[in-house]
Amino acid sequence: MFTVEERDRVRNRLVQMSHADPRLVAGALVGSTAGGQGDRWSDLDLTFGLADGAAVDDVLADWTVRLANEFQAVHIFDLPHLSTIYRVFLLPNNLQVDLSFTPGNKFLAKGLKYDLLFGNALERDPAKPASAEQTFGLAVVYLLHAHACIARGRMWEAEYCISAARDQALMLACLHRSLKTSYGRGFDDLPREILQPVTGALVGSLEKTELIQALGRSIEVLLQNSQDVSGLAGRLGPQLRELKSYQ
Repeated sequence: MFTVEERDRVRNRLVQMSHADPRLVAGALVGSTAGGQGDRWSDLDLTFGLADGAAVDDVLADWTVRLANEFQAVHIFDLPHLSTIYRVFLLPNNLQVDLSFTPGNKFLAKGLKYDLLFGNALERDPAKPASAEQTFGLAVVYLLHAHACIARGRMWEAEYCISAARDQALMLACLHRSLKTSYGRGFDDLPREILQPVTGALVGSLEKTELIQALGRSIEVLLQNSQDVSGLAGRLGPQLRELKSYQ
């Protein structure tokens, strides 16, 4: 595994490289290490603003070659989001490096934690999180599918759907408390009295009885954390509880 010192050396070199690239008009350190925070396990996130006329495909191609040659980095995947594209790399020491590129006039999202490296911090409106209604609705769909999968004997798919419904319920709890919802980042910040009942929704085995019990607990966890969609939860609650019984 990488050390903090190795991560710092990679970061400093990438900053040096970005200063020398005329296609980049701004740069910032973002993610968990911004603001001098992060820990021994934090990855490295750098974001850049593109100059007018710079072709993002050319920039991505050039930087991919540079990271491969200098750090033996492997390009894992890309993640487009609004006007930004993220390219994720993995170094031989398992350091994850995320580079993102955005048009210079939409460089940073409002409210984003960052350390400006060069250029101007031209802020854009952040993406809106999923609504409570959408989050609740997705959980309902997953619960319905889980019920059907158990009945069909498709136990692995049932486990997937139960776990997904449980995660949506926790996202609802996070939304209610203005905690982060993406990638489970706010889950550990939820109160103990919210998290403790959720352990019953963890799937312990693929036995039918175990899956049915986990499904039932996921339904209750969802309904208990639906304060922001209480009308919808009140209407659908009796129907969802019917999913716990099998003929």
